[in-house]
Amino acid sequence: MIAHIRPAQLAEWIAAAPEGARPLVLDVREAWELQTASVAPADFELVTIPMGEIPARIAELDPTRPMACLCHHGMRSLRVADFLERQGFEHVANITGGIDAWSQEVAPSVPRY
Repeated sequence: MIAHIRPAQLAEWIAAAPEGARPLVLDVREAWELQTASVAPADFELVTIPMGEIPARIAELDPTRPMACLCHHGMRSLRVADFLERQGFEHVANITGGIDAWSQEVAPSVPRY
């Protein structure tokens, strides 16, 4: 089952990861969106793969790592999280509200678009 977390809950989600796990935020937005607004990795690794490239690049992702998917508002990331879960990824979450909510809840310096 896909967990739904708000950006403000990400630190708590990371802290709850199994010991030794390295949480990952998978940003599935397009390159132009990343140039417009991006998150700064804190206690997680940030990987950017546009949604349309996920099937071809799935081998770049470790299915055992905790992974939270991020997009603009949370719809593309939910689709990616669902896809990953169906491919056997064990610990997948969707960052509900996306980078737009990230700007409002975590880092107001991140531009909204």
